[in-house]
Amino acid sequence: MFKHYFAAICLLLITSTATAAGALRVGMSADYPPLHFKQDGRYLGIEADAAKAVGEIISRPVEIVEIPFNQLIPALLAGKVDVLMSGLSVTAERSREVRFSDPYLRVGQMAIMHKSKLGRFSQPWSVYREGVRIGVEPGTTGAAFAERELQDAQISFFDDPESAFKGLRNDIIDLYIHDAPTSWQLANGMDNDDLISLYSPLTEEMLAWAVAPDNTALLTELNRALALMNQNGTLQYILNRWIPVTVEVE
Repeated sequence: MFKHYFAAICLLLITSTATAAGALRVGMSADYPPLHFKQDGRYLGIEADAAKAVGEIISRPVEIVEIPFNQLIPALLAGKVDVLMSGLSVTAERSREVRFSDPYLRVGQMAIMHKSKLGRFSQPWSVYREGVRIGVEPGTTGAAFAERELQDAQISFFDDPESAFKGLRNDIIDLYIHDAPTSWQLANGMDNDDLISLYSPLTEEMLAWAVAPDNTALLTELNRALALMNQNGTLQYILNRWIPVTVEVE
């Protein structure tokens, strides 16, 4: 009898603790498929699936809070959300403001070209040829890479991938360097089937979730959940669902 009573009390305490914790408020820009996006009122993509899995593991309901990308960290630091799950790459600058979880995915910048150029640029080293016409988006990691590593290239700037794709089609540039999700989108749809990515990362970037600097308890829970997702295959299932090419999990 005492054992049954003790078990009931433990269950009640666990339930009360989970309830007291409240919803896990996840900050997400929801504008970058397949990492995170919104369709027909639903949040979809790698981060949305990961948030749901984490919520189940730590026994907290998940509330996704849509926030413009450049306002994510300020919203976190202001206490408007508990965690950022929005395709954030781990950088030294961001690490001074937030605490990152263990990384869940290794990505990098990739080169995209028109299929007519495949014979000339099929090898990753071909990006470094003298005089190659490179397109990048201002202020991005791709632009920083091109300016730092491709000093013999002719660099042109484009406001977004679509305008760069037009540049590839019109033979204004040979290659467009942008981050991995842009390349994954090419493989996911037929709208740009005349373009192709090398899928060989030119840089190494780690994606991770972020919490406020003083939220050590949540960071511990997130890392525990991520470790379990790695062990039981949940993370790889999510990645395989949304990414049509082979990726590396840290």
